[in-house]
Amino acid sequence: MRSPARGVRRTLVVAASSALAAARVADLRKTTLPERVFAAVAAGLVALVSSAAVHALSTAQQELAEVKRSTPDLERGAGLFDTCAACHGADGGGTRDGQVPRIGGQHLSVLWKQLIDYRHDRRWDLRMEHFADRHHLGDAQGVADVSAYIHQLAPVGPAGDGSGKRLEVGAALYAQRCRSCHGAAADGDAARVVPRIAGQHYEYLRRQFYDAVDGRRPNFSSEHIRLLAQLDHDDIEAVADYLSRLPGKVPQGNAHMEAGGPTP
Repeated sequence: MRSPARGVRRTLVVAASSALAAARVADLRKTTLPERVFAAVAAGLVALVSSAAVHALSTAQQELAEVKRSTPDLERGAGLFDTCAACHGADGGGTRDGQVPRIGGQHLSVLWKQLIDYRHDRRWDLRMEHFADRHHLGDAQGVADVSAYIHQLAPVGPAGDGSGKRLEVGAALYAQRCRSCHGAAADGDAARVVPRIAGQHYEYLRRQFYDAVDGRRPNFSSEHIRLLAQLDHDDIEAVADYLSRLPGKVPQGNAHMEAGGPTP
């Protein structure tokens, strides 16, 4: 069950940030006493939220370290994935309308991080927060097991795509702004925890771009958000469409060793 504190914390994040921004616009030397009190309360809320975020991040890092130390059990992972398959499909291919992403074949390090982020309020989605919680994935071993199973899946069939009208523009924008991290083929980088986005569903990619810019993806870096914010509506559609049509690679090798094996 989701903690009610999570919803409260998210409301505080939005409220405190908005209040502090408003307070900074005014010249405090010319404001009335109530306005100064308002600014002080806003600053206090930001400090409170920041403290909670630091604690959540520290706890998440501890659990991630435990996941890395675990030796995955693919058979147990398959059993845990039965619940996931109801939405993501038996091959981890998601849905072409982009409501559910392709996750089969994703890098282990990326799967680990996203599941941990859902468990620690670093990524927001009601369904995923529910199914990634400790009632379904009881501990770090469970995260390691189901991640290893998902990593070795190979989705079949084409991804959902866009109109195809601006693919050249999408390719050029990707080369200019995304290739240096995600790679020429958009296969990502396991060692740097950069996701494979080639062959991801168009509508899912488009939604994630907007969610990041609008502050609904707290696990996105500020640098990444600034980069996406420079793209307009047509640019986002072009890049997402281009990526959706790239072929995704079938995972090879030992799933446990893809991200470097156990971490001491």
